[in-house]
Amino acid sequence: MITQASLNDFLDRLASSDPTPGGGGAAALMGAMGAALVSMVCNVSIGKKECEAIEPVLRAVLARSEALRPRVAAMAAEDEAAFGGLMAAYKLPKASERDKVARSAAIQESLRRATLVPLECARACAEVIALARRAGEHGYQHVISDAGVAVSAAHAALRSAGLNVLINAPSIKDRDFAEASVLEVKKLMESSGVESEEVYQLVRRRLGG
Repeated sequence: MITQASLNDFLDRLASSDPTPGGGGAAALMGAMGAALVSMVCNVSIGKKECEAIEPVLRAVLARSEALRPRVAAMAAEDEAAFGGLMAAYKLPKASERDKVARSAAIQESLRRATLVPLECARACAEVIALARRAGEHGYQHVISDAGVAVSAAHAALRSAGLNVLINAPSIKDRDFAEASVLEVKKLMESSGVESEEVYQLVRRRLGG
């Protein structure tokens, strides 16, 4: 699994001619890093005198970011498995009419899965962006820059996951599902662009820049 490999091993595989891991796995790990940085801001802030009044808020943010972090990280392996399933479906025999029907059904099911995984990643990253805002607003001043890095990572992850939805959707025959997925991810990409920039500027203001 990607999540059990060392960073260097993962990067070597990412750079290779093998199509997996690819952008979907990279997106998931970026999203998980964003969640981890939100957690770090909260963990450093909790217990600081300056943050006593808003500690309950920080603890709530921490609980959610820690729930999201392993879930998003696991999507790296899920994305690789989904792509592997799609490639396997394309290699199924198509000698007979029955083969063709079975192959087509397998491809469509695999395309659906390869769309749902990055869509779920985008949804989770949108939540990380919202958590980064709260960490940026309330976190300890000396680690507030990490909230800015968190939102930047989550936004990049969401946009990247969105591209994987967009590349698969045109090949899906269930047009209601495909169009709904595209509409949702486009809305997430648009809204996250606005929110992530707001959070980034909030952090900059707190840094005096």
